[in-house]
Amino acid sequence: MPQIRPITDLRNTTEISELCHAKREPLFITKNGYGDLVVMSIETYEELMETIQTDAAINEAEKEFASDGVLLDARETLSALRRKHFG
Repeated sequence: MPQIRPITDLRNTTEISELCHAKREPLFITKNGYGDLVVMSIETYEELMETIQTDAAINEAEKEFASDGVLLDARETLSALRRKHFG
């Protein structure tokens, strides 16, 4: 369940930091009862960015396959890459 806190709770930065690290999920901050900010630990942010990049790569590969329908053999492709980059 997402953590939601009022903006006044940001006065206690140590508590907010500990909460973000302990829960390992974003903390939603409200202002006047409406969503205003999202706070998260660096680790959570990096995990989120990695997931986004992975999803983008998968989406790109799916679009490429849909457009030309060509699949490459993994063993042949990896072998060719090894020869090219490692001699």
